[in-house]
Amino acid sequence: MGKISLQPNNDYCPQTLFLYGTYDEQGNPDFGLFCWFSYIWNEELGVMCCIGGSKLTKDNIKRSRVFSANLVTEELLPAADHLGCVSGSNPDKMKINLAIGKGAVLDVPVLEKSPVVFELEVIDIITKNDADIMLCKIRNVLQDESLSSDESVEQKLMRIAPVTTTANTYISHDGRSLGKWGEPMKQL
Repeated sequence: MGKISLQPNNDYCPQTLFLYGTYDEQGNPDFGLFCWFSYIWNEELGVMCCIGGSKLTKDNIKRSRVFSANLVTEELLPAADHLGCVSGSNPDKMKINLAIGKGAVLDVPVLEKSPVVFELEVIDIITKNDADIMLCKIRNVLQDESLSSDESVEQKLMRIAPVTTTANTYISHDGRSLGKWGEPMKQL
């Protein structure tokens, strides 16, 4: 198979979507949509994530040093797309129908409909230009009870239907296009 050279991109490397949950300075829940998320090992399983640019979610995380990472599913996608496309400075951003609870270990907001939620504590921040790479300890994982069933991993993934993204497109677990960025929120 021949290869061609291109400008840097990650078009065929889909990444799982998470809604990062924080509290703003007034104690109101705020969620932002992110996919620069992966795992690290530092004597225990941890998480690394990167947030570039100026964002309210990033400011909240840097101030409190804790946040939740809520797995985005097909059911959550319209709300997630809205939360990713609407600026945190917009006072109407959070005026959508979301069932929001609290973390079990950390003081973080969590989405009740997300089947997997990480409660994360930031242990280190590496700043490069306008991006912050956050290394985090997983303080707790909130998981839907149904995921402890005897089903196979494949069956569970098909049932919870996590969403990935690449090339400005949302992709289902089974490879279907779920729309371009900015389209699913029109269903709200």
